[in-house]
Amino acid sequence: MWLAGVVKNSIKGENGSIGSLLVRYMSRSRAVNVRKINPKVPIPEARSIATSLYDIIKDHGPLTVSNTWIHAKEAGIGGLNSKTHMKIMLKWMRGRRMLKLFCNQVGSSKKFLHCTLPEEPQTNQLESPSELKLQTKKPSLKRKKKSK
Repeated sequence: MWLAGVVKNSIKGENGSIGSLLVRYMSRSRAVNVRKINPKVPIPEARSIATSLYDIIKDHGPLTVSNTWIHAKEAGIGGLNSKTHMKIMLKWMRGRRMLKLFCNQVGSSKKFLHCTLPEEPQTNQLESPSELKLQTKKPSLKRKKKSK
């Protein structure tokens, strides 16, 4: 990459750190925008498939794509056409923040696992009214400036 060499040689910070940062940043490919993934089925059908896949992953723990496909075939999820379609649906679910993908590295091999996001505890239960304390504003004691 000729341009990278020119940039690296022309921009020098401490030990050439700015140039190497710029080269590293410009040489990376952009990440896939998972929010814009097309599920290839109508949205209501995609939601029903997604809830079925979510239940499978929730019941059986973190799963690889292959294990998810095996469990999906056993469950007989309607609407999944193929393993490739299931991968698209898993990506669509990650974009909707239903699933999380993490990497488990053992030695030189990596396993990518899908898991459900931890559910946040519901905070819609308020304390009893007798325990609530209302805070009121105290009137401010600002003085007006005297005009001369």
